[in-house]
Amino acid sequence: MTNQAPNQARVIPLRPHEPAPHLPEPTVPAPKEPLWRDLVGDVLRRERLAQERTLKDVADAARISMPYLSEVERGRKEASSEVLAAAAHALGLDLGDLLSLTQNEFTEHRNRRQGRVSSPYNGLCLVAA
Repeated sequence: MTNQAPNQARVIPLRPHEPAPHLPEPTVPAPKEPLWRDLVGDVLRRERLAQERTLKDVADAARISMPYLSEVERGRKEASSEVLAAAAHALGLDLGDLLSLTQNEFTEHRNRRQGRVSSPYNGLCLVAA
């Protein structure tokens, strides 16, 4: 006879208990690079808000639909160069200005991701004597 209590079931393991194999530590995936359309949209929205203009105002000036401009600003649509130029001109920018601001946005994002401190002076330092 066994020393078990009368109302307890005896558990018989089907497999012997083996220690779990050593699994490698999960790696943290590297952050994704931002999509160009997200960065362009961020720049367009920031410029529009800095000018205190409405989406409708800029869309009308650019001769594009307001819902489409909204989607471009949110990075939902990949706008053609013609649409980007029209939106930039509506904001008083050249296409080159828009692309330059977007490139700066990308550089800042990359620097933050790599833990670098970004500077508004792009490495330029003046010393007063």
